[in-house]
Amino acid sequence: MSVRISLQQTDTAAPTILIRLLVGLVVFLPEGIQKLAYPQVLGAGRFARIGIPLPDVMGPFVGTVEILCGALIILGLFTRLAAIPLIVTMVIAIVSTKIPILLGHDLWIFHLSSEMKRTGVWSMLHEARTDLVMLLASIYLLIEGGGRWSLDAWLSSLRSGPSARALNPPLKHGA
Repeated sequence: MSVRISLQQTDTAAPTILIRLLVGLVVFLPEGIQKLAYPQVLGAGRFARIGIPLPDVMGPFVGTVEILCGALIILGLFTRLAAIPLIVTMVIAIVSTKIPILLGHDLWIFHLSSEMKRTGVWSMLHEARTDLVMLLASIYLLIEGGGRWSLDAWLSSLRSGPSARALNPPLKHGA
């Protein structure tokens, strides 16, 4: 079996599409667009304020990655591969913005926002809730793939041919 086929094989329950829509459509696609549309507030300008190196390069780069990977996840195409850069993005977001909140001071090159009025564990958990949900949802998609209602599943079934589909009928929900 080739690596490409195994990366696209997925038989996770159809409702996995809800996780894909949450990750791709609700968060990463619009956030990536906004990083490019409003660079001073959400892209390069924000990256400079929090200490991300080369903000004029990284802002548009991260925005573009979020748009492309978000769109792939919405479609369920190369879902596992698209989840990897999003996991990296979320880990960097947590380390660069949420850990300084937890500590109450700058961490290495990353700056605690001057607008942050509360620090400590409860403030960090409040500020990190979306980041943590996106991290865990992206890890889920890395492990499980796009689910039955994805282009990955459709392409995988085309490659496996009718004989393989007859031997492995789709599972009924709840089975």
